[in-house]
Amino acid sequence: MLFVAAMMLRGRKAASGPVGAERPVNLWRLGQIGLGVGSLSGFYGIGGGFLVVPGLILGTGMPTIAAIGSALVAVGVFGATTALNYAASGLVDWPVALLFIAGGIGGGWIGARLAKRLSAQRQTLTRLLGCMLVVVSGYMLYRSLK
Repeated sequence: MLFVAAMMLRGRKAASGPVGAERPVNLWRLGQIGLGVGSLSGFYGIGGGFLVVPGLILGTGMPTIAAIGSALVAVGVFGATTALNYAASGLVDWPVALLFIAGGIGGGWIGARLAKRLSAQRQTLTRLLGCMLVVVSGYMLYRSLK
């Protein structure tokens, strides 16, 4: 996480070619990054913005706002599958889950609007995500050493 954060905070080189031109995606590299992100997510129980978004940026070079949207769709689909399995097994505390869902809907709407606004400013959203990665990875290191 610290490596990815450093790359995000360093910033991107100026793109060569026409503005908006897509960079070819190396499927092998993207698959390896996906495997690494999946392994870390499964081991540490984290994912979403902290691993999937930087992995998509690293693997594809896509803008941060597009990586956030792509990660949310992907995480939402496999999260829904897992959630349905837990619900079918009777392992959901529904009052607590419904409160979190309500808060998540409101917070998601606010967060998406803020992310869209920040993405219009050059590298602001990417740098903010990089700083959050430093904080989260620092906290994880602190907890693991404690």
